[in-house]
Amino acid sequence: SNVVLFLSLVTLAGVSSQPIADNQRVFSIAVSRVQHLHLLAQALFLDFEGSLQMEDQRQLNKIFLQDFCNSDYIISPLDKHETQRSSVLKLLSISYRLVESWEFPSHSLSGGSSPRNQVPSKLSELKMGILLLIRANQDGAEMFSDSSPLQLAPYGNYYQSVADDESLKRTYELLACFKKDMHKVETYLTVAKCRLSPEANCTL
Repeated sequence: SNVVLFLSLVTLAGVSSQPIADNQRVFSIAVSRVQHLHLLAQALFLDFEGSLQMEDQRQLNKIFLQDFCNSDYIISPLDKHETQRSSVLKLLSISYRLVESWEFPSHSLSGGSSPRNQVPSKLSELKMGILLLIRANQDGAEMFSDSSPLQLAPYGNYYQSVADDESLKRTYELLACFKKDMHKVETYLTVAKCRLSPEANCTL
């Protein structure tokens, strides 16, 4: 399975006789995993949005457009042109930070359906794969060693007891930000993977 292959490649990192091939395989698995997470994030958001009254949807969307996600503190490309100009290592490092920023908040996404409960473990597997890719791309470990783990506060004090209206806003924000960030990671990893194929057109 992909999980076994993913973990095996992590174990064999640095001792493989085919580092380029392994690098491409890990990239493919990482992209596949984040694509799955992005689709899941979209489904969770749409399910929640569909359960709201039309007026609540309108108000929450208006509020979210004026607000920003906790992960916006992570400096990332401003647009597709800057993304395409960014180095593979930069895209991998930003992706790592974005995934890491969701390790704690993702537990509040659990509950109910089985796919929801898989989010934290799938994020951890993705984080491990991205870290392997950073180390496999020369100087990645050195560049990354000075970076301390993110200590972002929970989304909008999400775990505090609040009124129903505020709870709706926080849940909407959490799901919208998760969807937004998984889309970012999918874009960055896809562009980084494309760079391994000189003949490929990596235009977004």
